[in-house]
Amino acid sequence: MKKLLFTLTGAGLLAFFLGSSTGASTGPDRAGRPFTYNYENVLGTSLELKVLAGSEAVADKAEAAALAEIDREAKILSAWDSASEFSRWSHGVGRPERLSPELLEVLGLFDQWRERSGGALDASAEAVTRVWKQAAAERRMPAPAELAAAVTAVKGRHWELDTAHGTATHLDRTPLALNSFAKSFIVGRAADAALTTEGVTAAVVNIGGDLVVRGNWTEPVSVADPKSDAENAEPIARLRIRNAAVATSGNYRRGVEIAGRHYSHIVDPRTGQPVDHVISATVVALNAADAGALATTMCVLQPEESKRLAERTPGVEYLLVASDGTRIASSGWKRLQAPGVAMSPVPPPAPAAATWDPAFELAIDLEIARIQDMRARRPYVAVWIEDADKFPVRTVALWFQRPRWLPELRAWYRSDRLRATTEGNDITSSISSATRPPGKYKLKWDGKDNKGNLVKAGKYTVFIEAAREHGTYQIMRHEMDFNGTPQEAQLPGGTEISAASLAYRKM
Repeated sequence: MKKLLFTLTGAGLLAFFLGSSTGASTGPDRAGRPFTYNYENVLGTSLELKVLAGSEAVADKAEAAALAEIDREAKILSAWDSASEFSRWSHGVGRPERLSPELLEVLGLFDQWRERSGGALDASAEAVTRVWKQAAAERRMPAPAELAAAVTAVKGRHWELDTAHGTATHLDRTPLALNSFAKSFIVGRAADAALTTEGVTAAVVNIGGDLVVRGNWTEPVSVADPKSDAENAEPIARLRIRNAAVATSGNYRRGVEIAGRHYSHIVDPRTGQPVDHVISATVVALNAADAGALATTMCVLQPEESKRLAERTPGVEYLLVASDGTRIASSGWKRLQAPGVAMSPVPPPAPAAATWDPAFELAIDLEIARIQDMRARRPYVAVWIEDADKFPVRTVALWFQRPRWLPELRAWYRSDRLRATTEGNDITSSISSATRPPGKYKLKWDGKDNKGNLVKAGKYTVFIEAAREHGTYQIMRHEMDFNGTPQEAQLPGGTEISAASLAYRKM
């Protein structure tokens, strides 16, 4: 059975599984078959789109509709595009301006969530964020006076809405950003646009960890471990999502470094301090904006406050991970979990002399080269390990969109077909992909083969292969001796993979 595995990252930590399962409602059946599309540099992160349709031509129309809606909404809501409607409006002060329904709606939602969260979610938190970024750039801690001034500015009233006349008045110069849930809002609109395409029965849109499922489809979604954020790491929960939104926020992927310490990009606008007591918050909600708003808010609030807020919001379930690793779930979280959600026990290592030291892992970092287009389809990528006999012992990652183009990954395809012949197990049944800041991905190898057994210590070759449909091709290879001595290697970049590094290290 074919299975496509995607890992959701960006603002959040979700592993996103696309494919068949034993549940009848998950498979395509008469609803059509899934077509997947992957892009880099969409809203500053990566896009994964899945469409269920009767033909590729219909799915392509849905893809075009979703991309057009993303572009349209970004031109309205982006805080980073100086030409966006939000940016133009925010540069003016003191006069009412007629705004689009979308921008008015998002500003109204921020007003609602500011009140509902007790000030924990605020578009003007950008004022605090800028203080921390400037201090980090100057290699110092923010001065108390700087933070106090920012917090005072946050407490002010920043706009006034007149929904009857469709206008908004910007009231002060406090910096604003809508990134707390504007991306989630756009994801929801993109999913709706794809679903309204004639002949489409379901759509799943994921941008940077914000995920929406719409239509006749139950999506398996896995929540990734915030303490082990490689794309192929084991998730901490597996869910089944139907006609709902999922968002995850966390404190460990973005932020600033000052004097060797990491400070989260998520700040409490009431205190001016980065938050670290909750390192991951995953929220399932009926709509994308609620999921995104709550995921950020729950990283700021204390768990008991988050519980009360969720109980006042219909259709919301959540999972929090505290800084000490404690997991705190809502009362209905278990109902979302997929059957057999408990992790399977790791098979015991096969008897072997001088096996891989289980205290070590190989970290693999790679960066996909940026091309001229702001938005570009991701190349097909395979990462795998071969032993000294050139036998492929483990496929670490395989990212693709159409199975018919897999032979473009010439070395991987040939090697794994050999492995499939000798073991009778086609490796294309297990496929992984990831969502990160655009083009940057982390993987790991735990020293186990495709059967879950630790390999022997010794020399192995790491392969990274990339290809585009009818386009460029690149392969990188590096031999390492996995003998219990830490080591690192930088691999020279190329056309498709601009940089890659290997680090054999203790976990």
